[in-house]
Amino acid sequence: MRVVFDSNVIIAAFATHGLCHSLFELCIQGHQIIIGDVILGEVNRKLLRKIKVPAPIARDILSFLKKHCILGRPVPVPKDACRDPKDLAILGLAVASRADGLVTGDADLLVLKRYHETAIVTPRQLYERLRLKKS
Repeated sequence: MRVVFDSNVIIAAFATHGLCHSLFELCIQGHQIIIGDVILGEVNRKLLRKIKVPAPIARDILSFLKKHCILGRPVPVPKDACRDPKDLAILGLAVASRADGLVTGDADLLVLKRYHETAIVTPRQLYERLRLKKS
């Protein structure tokens, strides 16, 4: 399965040892995680400014992501594709990478439920789906 992880889910995966962390590990082991420069930039900014992670640790996290995830490039999508124009690049990344899923906590994306061939789901929804497939 090819999955785009939004920056909010990636940050939660590294900041806590909760559901997002478990989901990220599950996907790293048996699926393809797609990220893009926009997501990497957001992760870096939020780690440094919001969470106040020291710069060397933020660099280590970005290096880990670049090593273990697929770096994709978004295609342009129509400006009316979603409510928040900042999310257009993430939708474009999902389309370009032919992602099966886009996992996010962003209400502006979740309200879409699907964009082209990509299901837009919460971390809990994807985790439960993957756990069911494993059993």
